[in-house]
Amino acid sequence: MRKRLLIVIAGAGLLTALAAPVVAHHAFSAEYDSTKPITLRGTVKKMEWINPHSWMTLEVKAPDGKVETWEVETGAPNSMFRRGFNRDSLPVGTELIVHGYQAKGGKNRANGGSVTFPDGRTLFLGGSNPDDPENKK
Repeated sequence: MRKRLLIVIAGAGLLTALAAPVVAHHAFSAEYDSTKPITLRGTVKKMEWINPHSWMTLEVKAPDGKVETWEVETGAPNSMFRRGFNRDSLPVGTELIVHGYQAKGGKNRANGGSVTFPDGRTLFLGGSNPDDPENKK
């Protein structure tokens, strides 16, 4: 009886260990469409410096004048810091132009490629599109 219980516990542990990598991370193509580049002009509503991807929330004025909230997936904080960002780079209210790729299904979500600041500076956001030339550097 003890042997059977140990086998069941070991089997459950093995299944859990094998399933963890599957749900731990997603590929770019699972959520975003590389054939749908998008440019968003808006203001920073929130910036979350978290792993494995940071998230920028933008308020974007739609063509009809309504304000939409967009979530932009960016790189991990460390990769963004290496590209020139710091924790004070994206304060609430900062006006930006974000280039990226829209999420599948038309959600107000994008994978960020680059961001252009009002002074003309452009920084790479560290998004996960493998076809983005900036990812090859």
